[in-house]
Formats: sequence, structure tokens, C-alpha cells
Amino acid sequence: MAKAPTFEERKAHYEAQWSIMKVSQSRVASVDRSARLLLSNKSRYETVARATNVPWWLIAIIHMREASGRFDGILHNGEKIIGTGRKTTLVPAGRGPFKSWEEAAIDAINMKALGKVKAWTIARICYEVEAYNGWGYWWRGDKSSAYLWAGTSIDGGGKYVADHVWDGKAQDAQNGAMAVLSRIIELDPTVAKAIPDAARAGTPSTPAPQPTVPTSGTGRDPQSLIGAALNLIFKIIQSILKRKS
Repeated sequence: MAKAPTFEERKAHYEAQWSIMKVSQSRVASVDRSARLLLSNKSRYETVARATNVPWWLIAIIHMREASGRFDGILHNGEKIIGTGRKTTLVPAGRGPFKSWEEAAIDAINMKALGKVKAWTIARICYEVEAYNGWGYWWRGDKSSAYLWAGTSIDGGGKYVADHVWDGKAQDAQNGAMAVLSRIIELDPTVAKAIPDAARAGTPSTPAPQPTVPTSGTGRDPQSLIGAALNLIFKIIQSILKRKS
């Protein structure tokens, strides 16, 4: 098997990608929905976080990729085997059986030894999440994994449509983990504080709504007209004062 890249080999590239990433306009609403879904289940992710020493939001974005945020799908690969007495048949095969989603999630996280990571910087998040999915993109020579960047300006198209099956024409319909994380950071300030280099270039993925201001017949809004009038009054007062002096 080809050798996996080291963190140092990927670090600068991940940082550069994050700094310029923008969520595609066609995915803004979808990314927002994904982020809000994960946030609504924060308490369940926090249960696993306490048991594994891994941030809840990292568990959440992996869950979104593996099982679309559904709790009938395990964190390993999305298989629906909870409470069935069956073990996984997809990669990684032979895990389980599991009585609850949380039990399965703890197993998946510990299997990858994610609790040993000391500092969750953006580059480290990217590295560990891509490693969780596998290094197929790296081995192909592609610099961007759809697992991370789908739905953003970084995604170059093409994806693995099944384990070890590549389709260069496929477009990943799922939102990338980093696209969803970027929106979680915007919605939950505690996540931004937890990631030391969370700030990035570019505009937020969902612009704040701007109030609609009615315009007058001149095409100028009332606030600008009031400002112009006050300006004129101020100039007149200045002129009067100068004449008196």
C-alpha cells in the first residue's frame, strides 16, 4: 500500500486552502442546514467528546459525512447496524456489534486514536478528517479531497463513489466537512474560540441580511437625504458665524 503523507507534508497546503475557501453560492443554504442540524444535536456529540477527549464539532462533521447526521448510521461508515447484533461489513469491517450510536461513535474515534491529538488547529483538523476518510485523493495526486472541500471553491470535482472506486466526472453532492465547519464556527462562537486559527480570508458563507430601505423619487434613501440636509445646515451656520466675527 502507498505511504500516507505526514502532517508536515500537508500542513501548509491545508492552511492555504482554508484561507481562501468560499462556500459555493449554490451550496450556501445547504451548508447552513447541515451546520444547524449538527448544532441541534450538540449534546449527543458532547457525550462522545467527553468519553474520547475529541471536540464535539469534529465528531459532528465526520458524522455528517459518514451518515448525513442521522443517528441510525454509525460513525465508522454510515452502516445501519445499531441494535441489530451485526458487525460492520464495509470498511472498516468487523466492528461491533453496537447497542447505541454513542457506543459505536466512541469505538470509531478510539480506533483512529483521535484522542491523542493535542491541538486542533485548522491544518490538524483537515489532516485527521482526511485520514479518517482515507488518502485516496493524495495517492491519485489530487490536492483537494471532496470529503473536506465539496461545495466550496477548493473542490476540483471527481470523487470516490465507493470504496476504492474513482469517478472523475462525479460531483460530490454532500457538503464537505470544512464547508460545514466554517458555518458552525459562524453560528457558535465557542467553536471559533476552540480553534486557534479559525479566522480566514473571504466573506462569511452566509451574508447577514441587509434591511431594505425605501428610496425617494431622487433615487436616494431617506438617511442620506437627512445627512445631506444636516450638512448644509452646518455649513450655513458656519458662514453666519464667520460674518459676525
